[in-house]
Amino acid sequence: MLSLRPMGGDQSVAVLVFDARGKVAPTILGLEAGEDLAPSSFQSDELLGWVSANGGDRNAALPAAWVPLDDLLALSASATCTVWVVRPQSANELVSAAALGAVQVSVKPAAVDAGVALPPPLGDVREEFTVRRGTAMAYDLRPGEIVQIIDVEGQQCSDFVALRSKALDEGRDIMIDTTATRTMVRGAYPGPGLYDKFYDQDLRPMMQVLQDTCGRHDAFGMACTDRGYADRGFPGHLNCSDNISGALSSRGVAARAAWPAINFFWSTWVDPHSHQIHTEESHSRPGDYVAMRALEELVCVTTACPDDIDPINGWNPTDVHVRIYRPDAPIRRAIAYREKEDAAMTISRESAFHPATSRLTNHFAPARDVWAPASFPSVGTVGEYWACREKATLQDMSSLRKYDIIGPDAETLLQKSLTRDVSRVAVWRGTYALICDEAGTVVDDGTLFRLAPDLYRWCCGSEESARVFEDVAQRDNLQVRVHGMESALPNLALQGPRSREILERFVFTQPTHPSLQELKWFGVTIARVGDREGIPFMLSRSGYTGELGYELFCAASDAPALWDAVMTAGEDLGITPMGGEALETIRIEAGLASRNEFAAGIDAFEAGLGFAVDLRKADFIGKAALERNARDPRRVLSGLKFACNDVPAHGAPIFAGERQVGVITSATRSPMFECSIAMARLAIEFAVAGETLEVGQLDGRMKRLTATVCDVPFFDPKRERARA
Repeated sequence: MLSLRPMGGDQSVAVLVFDARGKVAPTILGLEAGEDLAPSSFQSDELLGWVSANGGDRNAALPAAWVPLDDLLALSASATCTVWVVRPQSANELVSAAALGAVQVSVKPAAVDAGVALPPPLGDVREEFTVRRGTAMAYDLRPGEIVQIIDVEGQQCSDFVALRSKALDEGRDIMIDTTATRTMVRGAYPGPGLYDKFYDQDLRPMMQVLQDTCGRHDAFGMACTDRGYADRGFPGHLNCSDNISGALSSRGVAARAAWPAINFFWSTWVDPHSHQIHTEESHSRPGDYVAMRALEELVCVTTACPDDIDPINGWNPTDVHVRIYRPDAPIRRAIAYREKEDAAMTISRESAFHPATSRLTNHFAPARDVWAPASFPSVGTVGEYWACREKATLQDMSSLRKYDIIGPDAETLLQKSLTRDVSRVAVWRGTYALICDEAGTVVDDGTLFRLAPDLYRWCCGSEESARVFEDVAQRDNLQVRVHGMESALPNLALQGPRSREILERFVFTQPTHPSLQELKWFGVTIARVGDREGIPFMLSRSGYTGELGYELFCAASDAPALWDAVMTAGEDLGITPMGGEALETIRIEAGLASRNEFAAGIDAFEAGLGFAVDLRKADFIGKAALERNARDPRRVLSGLKFACNDVPAHGAPIFAGERQVGVITSATRSPMFECSIAMARLAIEFAVAGETLEVGQLDGRMKRLTATVCDVPFFDPKRERARA
């Protein structure tokens, strides 16, 4: 049973129905196909990828059943099917938040399946098989083929061995070497991204990690051994090393008492004090997997670990499933993203600006569920920094969360939830604000823009904001809707002293909206590129650099064209693309807080965000605690300037003599001051400008970095550059 309910006025949705073979079959739900659905009218990458993975043509037409909704609609399926529900919306509607309406989709299966559901295939499967608990299986991979190792029921470790086929033919065992791999990737094990390969002992790459939905593995220990069990009182226990030897025996590979292996889904860590390796139950969930591409012909073994005497398999060994995909399978690199620990998994994706940014860099890093540029090698991080300070930079900031708050009680909801007085925010204006919990701890921060009397857009850092809004609205029975934009509204940050000059070359606004020249700090408007027929986008005078700057929000389909328009307009003015690494230095110099400054038990004042708390307004979440803490503060956020270029780590202890008086929250080497600087949370007695303190290194005692306490921001304390 499929139920569709409009959440805000009459709606219309496109319903695409596919049978078990991946063929279009709307009659299964009692519907008839009508006009084809245009892929350009919605974010179609996921749907087209699914069509391709199920043997269809991603370029073929998409016959859809168009269903009007004015009340609850229930559809019964006559057979097994896959259904996609699409709510097309124009770029102008997305940008201006016009005619928005959420649709609630509910699914009730006809019967409960007693089996365990595997994740959908990632592409064209050449072969798949299940490795039963306590066993191992060997298989061959051809160059370019992709192997997907799936934890079927969750919390099940799987040892993996790969050997070069050509070397085996020559009588040599050349296999993945964990020590060589750790050295090459500068970490415990590779993951999707820049450092994504497993290497052999000759430092030659063997496999490329494309997707990893767990992210917690082991590359230190061996596959479990007979001796390991015997020493714990279980002689003759099944073990992965013997199983690997057995699986490889037909390939002429000599048996080993202990096999070096990649131990997927085994959660281990090294204690920083005792240096012992610790373990616990696996973090993998049912259906978690690792997908890797073979870089040459390989012989591989996958095990389903039999360990049932400690927690590594959740005390209950289960099966592992293996899929092998053909080389042309369109599998993008990705990691898993979950809004919270128990939320459904989504796969990280490329930003809508990726077609433009990928021409300029291959250095991307995960930013929530998006791959964001970390740096651009043609300029370099330091070059990007100076471009932002002296000219202009353009940065993909699409990982921000955006929510439209709509309805007659929108202001009431925001007044109850945010630390700012929302009643003072006029239409076409914005403000920076916080969401706190009852203890005054910062839950999320963001910028609120008012687009109409009963319409606000909240741009923030996490999905926690939406959960707070929904809880307050439900608790107080408010007439309001919280509409998550997800990836439908990517955005750019154009920052630097020449940013306004660049925008003047292409920004068009209607007379009914504020013009570019009328935008003051935290002002917002709806604009177009060039003229009234150009790409629509929301333009705000805001940013995260402390410089004059703007942010541009557009529909995903228009993202590459908007990037090109901005870069073309600024070409002769020295505009430079900028990544996250340069931004980190810039925001620390500007004294702007990040997640590093937020922590459990740290309230808004201690996080350096007291300026965003209005204790004069009516009650809001955490107000009582913040009033109490404001009267008797214990810790404050201060700046430190070092007499060296050593950059202390987040959490490094700060000492006055032998007593710890604070911790580093964020640090960097400042190109402007030509020394290291840091934001630090200090006991208020020591947060005195000019005070000399020391930051502990090497266990906090063996090395000390001398620093002088100063105010934050480190420069332009009145934000005159941003207000220019």
